[in-house]
Amino acid sequence: MTKKNNNHKNEEKVTQEKKNLTSEITEENGEQLSEQELLEKYDRESTYRKNIGKWTWVVSFIAIYLTLFHLYTGYFGTMQSQIQGAVHVGTALGLIFLLYPAKKGLHKNKVPWYDVVLAFTAIFVGYFKIIQFDHILDARVHGYETLDIIVSVLGVLLLLEATRRCVGLPIVIVASVVILYALFGNHIPAQMLSHAGFSFEKVMTDLWFRENAIFGIPVQVSSKFIFLFLLFGVLLIHSGVGKFFNDIAYALTGRFTGGTAKAAVTASALQGMVSGSSIANTVASGSFTIPMMKKAKFKPEFAAATEASASTGGQLMPPIMGAAAFIMIEYTGTSYGTIMLAALIPSLLYFSGIFMGTHYEAKKQGIFGLSKDFLPNAKELFKRKGYMLLPLIAIVGTLFAGFTPQRAALSGILVAFLASFVRKEDRMNFKQVLHVLEQGARVALPVIAAVGTAGIIAGVVGMTGLGGKIASGIITLSNGILPLALFFTMIACIILGMGLPTTANYVVTATVAAPALINGFGVDILAAHLFVFYFGIVADITPPVCLAAYAGAGIARANPFKAGVTAVKLAIAAFIIPYIFVFNPILVQSGDYNVIVLIIAVATALLGMMGVSSSIMGYFKRKAYGWERLVLLVGGLMLIVPENITNIIGLVLIAGIWMLQSQRPDDSQKIEPSLQA
Repeated sequence: MTKKNNNHKNEEKVTQEKKNLTSEITEENGEQLSEQELLEKYDRESTYRKNIGKWTWVVSFIAIYLTLFHLYTGYFGTMQSQIQGAVHVGTALGLIFLLYPAKKGLHKNKVPWYDVVLAFTAIFVGYFKIIQFDHILDARVHGYETLDIIVSVLGVLLLLEATRRCVGLPIVIVASVVILYALFGNHIPAQMLSHAGFSFEKVMTDLWFRENAIFGIPVQVSSKFIFLFLLFGVLLIHSGVGKFFNDIAYALTGRFTGGTAKAAVTASALQGMVSGSSIANTVASGSFTIPMMKKAKFKPEFAAATEASASTGGQLMPPIMGAAAFIMIEYTGTSYGTIMLAALIPSLLYFSGIFMGTHYEAKKQGIFGLSKDFLPNAKELFKRKGYMLLPLIAIVGTLFAGFTPQRAALSGILVAFLASFVRKEDRMNFKQVLHVLEQGARVALPVIAAVGTAGIIAGVVGMTGLGGKIASGIITLSNGILPLALFFTMIACIILGMGLPTTANYVVTATVAAPALINGFGVDILAAHLFVFYFGIVADITPPVCLAAYAGAGIARANPFKAGVTAVKLAIAAFIIPYIFVFNPILVQSGDYNVIVLIIAVATALLGMMGVSSSIMGYFKRKAYGWERLVLLVGGLMLIVPENITNIIGLVLIAGIWMLQSQRPDDSQKIEPSLQA
């Protein structure tokens, strides 16, 4: 009984500390920024209207209808892809115009008349595909009528405007340029890029009415899988799983060297699996973890970078892996279970690198762990709330049992809903259930707009043969040298990722860049797609844009650019591992491989990450000299490459530095953290 009381007291201490830290954030920033205000500042997706009077009921009704539609079709079977997509996109566009103002801060508390007109026009042009379904199929052969052309033009324009409002301008600019390319590509003097040119009517009708453009694979996947998994993420957050992940992270890692940073990495990895947004995860987790790290004497830039890099990596972590993973199923022709296994080892190496980086920084700064009295008890947490892991287990189990991702998402939603009734404090009433259904639709809006606009790009690429032209350009530019081709592809993915959301970025790079690697250089298909996927995601922490690092810096009151640079250092694995699994796909468990060889490859890669992280952070057994850092870096890289000879050389180099530093007196400066006792 006493033990239980102590555990409850520990949890009360953590809760009180969270309240104290929250007030400290507000006082330190001096801007009185709440989590929502931070999201609005750095995340375009969060700039929706909050108090819209009577329109609240309309929005709630439409949003709940959209969620129930996806639950119904998920259980009873999806409709014909164009009908399913029409409901998915048309309803979402209507909601976007009701929720997102034309300009940030404009009409925050009301819906102007022109947005109402745009909303219902968007719904009409979407549902037009359903109303006139047979006519549209016939028109593909006999030609489109004037009304069809008007609807298609309105549909494309409304999609672009909706995307601008809830996602941002960069993707709209790219899509607009691509449309102009389809219309006027015949005037381009460069033979490599020119094409025959297409009429305005053909471009518009093909984009809106054909299956290979706006309503192509990305929207089809979004309407079948992504929406349900986003709803699953919302349900988990509202059922208390996010808090459980936080508590478990601190219980497992908080007492070790640099425990606050390690707990932040662990919590963000767990939450990032289901959140699907680098920025949202950074703000949600960082509002607690970043002040904790600062209080333990980590520098503000390092605290912001740790949270940003870990939150960004959550999109690489199975089983959810951000929305783009589901589109990868269609593009690679592989099962979701195969993609999960392929992404498992690279994601573990990514987080191992960040974890080690925080460890070496803490050792260098002399930052210890938290007092055991302050931390929740892991054993008691699992005993009391371990059932909260059942929804994730249900998803993984359903997938490996051979069912579709759609069925897996539904099983996860059902188990998460039932799990919320186990404890009184997590139980949802009818009003809260309706709120979850509404939020499920709301969080999906930017994703639907992004994949629809990315479909414009993919459609034009297919229409004009631009993909093949760019692939030829990459091969020519790299002179047929694979490392150069990978480098150029990496730069393109990072640049695109700075302006495009993860899903849209993946659609574009998977359409344009991945085929060049696969067809031009014979790269394994999973390795090529994961390569572009990785570099599209790390754009969130790569300067100069690095939006996740900016969000973290906003909480830490740190220099955003320095936070971004530090985040890149911590996430260095994301810039190395993709090259390794391209050259040796064993790390993505592709092709024929021996299990023993795989185990050795993973073990040596982890040792390699230790060498690379210690080199980047400047500390191994002791503070490292410049030449020692260089040797550690070389040794680490050699260990990551899964070859016997490089493994031996890498081990010798790292062991040599360990022995040398062991002979040296301990020169670390120890700092007692304020939370130690």
